[in-house]
Amino acid sequence: MVDEKFDAIVIGAGMAGNAAAYTMASRGLNVLQLERGEYAGSKNVQGGILYADMLEKLIPNFREEAPLERHLIEQRFWMMTDRSHTGMQYRSDDFNEEKPNRYTIIRSQFDRWFSKEVQAKGALVIAETTVTELVSDAYGKVIGVRTDRRGGTIFADVVVIAEGVNGLLGTRAGLRSSPKPDTVALAVKEMHFLPRETIEARFNLHGDEGVVIEAAGTISKGMTGMGFIYTNKESVSVGLGCLVSDFAEHDETPYGMLEAFKKHPSVAPLIEGSEVKEYAAHLIPEGGYKSIPELFGDGWVVVGDAAQLNNAIHREGSNLAMTSGRLAGEAIFQVKSRRDPMTKQNLALYKKFLDDSFVMKDLKKYKDMPQLLHTQAQNFFLTYPTLVSKAMENFLRVDGTPKIEKEKASVRSFVKERSLTGMVGDAWRLARAWR
Repeated sequence: MVDEKFDAIVIGAGMAGNAAAYTMASRGLNVLQLERGEYAGSKNVQGGILYADMLEKLIPNFREEAPLERHLIEQRFWMMTDRSHTGMQYRSDDFNEEKPNRYTIIRSQFDRWFSKEVQAKGALVIAETTVTELVSDAYGKVIGVRTDRRGGTIFADVVVIAEGVNGLLGTRAGLRSSPKPDTVALAVKEMHFLPRETIEARFNLHGDEGVVIEAAGTISKGMTGMGFIYTNKESVSVGLGCLVSDFAEHDETPYGMLEAFKKHPSVAPLIEGSEVKEYAAHLIPEGGYKSIPELFGDGWVVVGDAAQLNNAIHREGSNLAMTSGRLAGEAIFQVKSRRDPMTKQNLALYKKFLDDSFVMKDLKKYKDMPQLLHTQAQNFFLTYPTLVSKAMENFLRVDGTPKIEKEKASVRSFVKERSLTGMVGDAWRLARAWR
């Protein structure tokens, strides 16, 4: 396929792979990027959120050309029961700034644009190519890859593994173990198309303003998971995700839960009359800090979802992916510029960059949260949302019952379901894991 040796080979053309390839190519390195899809983003039909700061560090003027949907001015959080939701939201006109902070995007469009930027910097991008194995020398150092195309081995000084959370390449090579079912979520998502003016009227938006809704509660049937709604220009992304281990233990299906979420009285009016044109399922790393594998070795580094770099508490993934890709590219460039070999010792610079960044600091802060939410899913995603909803109904319903009796009834319901000791324990565990 390709005869020459490269400075670096990047496997995957998602957020992390593109950021790594762009960083290295823009610094003059000879980069080959391999993508198994028909083109970058062809496997990503879903919408998502882009954090501007991370991309701005790579492409300062990205807003002029990137396919952006809406900039987000409002975030809503819903605690749901089957017939209600108790909400909290933050909306600020400060987000209507000259350079907005967050955008919704359509990944299939955005990744394709990002890949063209990578190519414009001089990287060679070859799609419809699956890397079947890493190639190592007699000492165990990775020196290249083999693909499903003719042409034998492709050599490089270093290989950047950006194959996603469910990629088998790193596992087959023994560089990392397969993700455990309780550290990976399966998310399903639909794109509901509506006229632009309808979306703006239903979500109280003007121009390119956007809203994100994140929902937890009985919609996950007592499992660790959330629902979400993103507004795009002419579509609304609606989805739901839960841990793979929970799906295996419960008699529930992702598409069945998504259907129930769409029919919820708080959701159905937002997508009424829409046309569904796209459906996707995607695995998302949810294990957090304690699930991060070895990030570097002799002749290789791993970035993005393949490295389990996802902040499940703040629902952040793309920013960690782009940052890890950029930092890997910068570390590789520095090692290369010193004419040092791509050994594990020298590539440790990538881990140092990560440790000094917000990526590892944030993941370390929440290192105990994934386990807590998994073991206490019944309480946090089912019991408490139901109790809060009933308490709110008691507070708001006027029916001649004295307020003191309603307040006592609400307190009794909390004590009956969790007990004072249980509630104190839950609060202590949550505060401890949040520190």
